[in-house]
Amino acid sequence: MLNETEVRGLLAPFGLRLSSEAISRILAYLELLLRWNAKINLTAIRSAGECVTRHFGESLYVSKLGELKGDLLDIGSGAGFPGLALKIVFPGLRVTLLEPVAKKRAFLKEVARVCGMNSVEVCPQRLAEYLKQNIEAGRQSRFDAATSRAVGDLDQLIPQAAGCLTPGGSLCLWLSQDQAHEAATAGTGLIDWNEVIAIPLAERRQIWRGWRRVPG
Repeated sequence: MLNETEVRGLLAPFGLRLSSEAISRILAYLELLLRWNAKINLTAIRSAGECVTRHFGESLYVSKLGELKGDLLDIGSGAGFPGLALKIVFPGLRVTLLEPVAKKRAFLKEVARVCGMNSVEVCPQRLAEYLKQNIEAGRQSRFDAATSRAVGDLDQLIPQAAGCLTPGGSLCLWLSQDQAHEAATAGTGLIDWNEVIAIPLAERRQIWRGWRRVPG
């Protein structure tokens, strides 16, 4: 198992400023990820070092764009990246994780428990179903930010995600360069893309950050 010094070394290319408490939570999260992954296949990545760089490093790199506050919706959370990882560096976030697979939801709840994370809700719906239920219940969009990593079907995901955001709320997507054109056109009239940043150690992956357009 890795120690704090090794984790800091692996994350050095990302330029993150993490407290010892944050590193301790990363290590606890990592230990659970490796143990559960042997049973329920949470990620294809098996080595501890690569999990730190590919999952934690890439997820937390969005913090370079500024602080996330308020309510966060993480779409298709899987093993909790980026949504649950971001809770480590932004502990005040109220995080809702959408994950339709029951075994993965059990993992997410266990990470939140072991890492002492409050204000984490794990939901079984896919995004379209979650949005539909909110509309039918007459609930207003309430999320200040939404995130999704390793996504597809952007022409559906981006408008649906925009529908869950408050006006001016931010959407952060982890995309390949090949998805750039699709992302740029999928949110036309809904999302204003302002920032695209290359991810360290990744040749063809980027983080796209935009804001839901304010009416008028």
